[in-house]
Amino acid sequence: MYTKGIRNVTNHKNMKRGFIANIEEKTLANDNFRQVLYTGEHLQLVVMNLAPGEDIGKEVHENNDQFIRIESGTGVAYIDGVETPVADDFAIVIPASAEHNVTNTGDIPMKLYTVYGPAEHRNGVIHMTKADAEANHDADHFDGVTSE
Repeated sequence: MYTKGIRNVTNHKNMKRGFIANIEEKTLANDNFRQVLYTGEHLQLVVMNLAPGEDIGKEVHENNDQFIRIESGTGVAYIDGVETPVADDFAIVIPASAEHNVTNTGDIPMKLYTVYGPAEHRNGVIHMTKADAEANHDADHFDGVTSE
């Protein structure tokens, strides 16, 4: 049996659980504006819910790349001055230092998940509304604490 490179996890003192879930179900079930599901050392998984007419908010992450996948809804993705229509099943990759935003232009909630590399928000953060996220913006940046 080939075992090169495989560790014996039963004796591994710092065994990690990671995150395993049906991300489509988690995303569609989320009713919070933003909820951090998992924070690793190099990546962070977040689900979001944008009400009709709502946007994430124009922003720039100087040191974070970001991946977004839309699970339901329609809208517009904005990256460095270019607007592109998006809908369910679309993926968006935003390079570090690019000004960006996503706006829900439809009449149903836009449900999406995003992966930041490295993490952007404090682990476990839940913002029920965009106003909540904006009010706590300065206190909710990643502080180095991971999910495990």
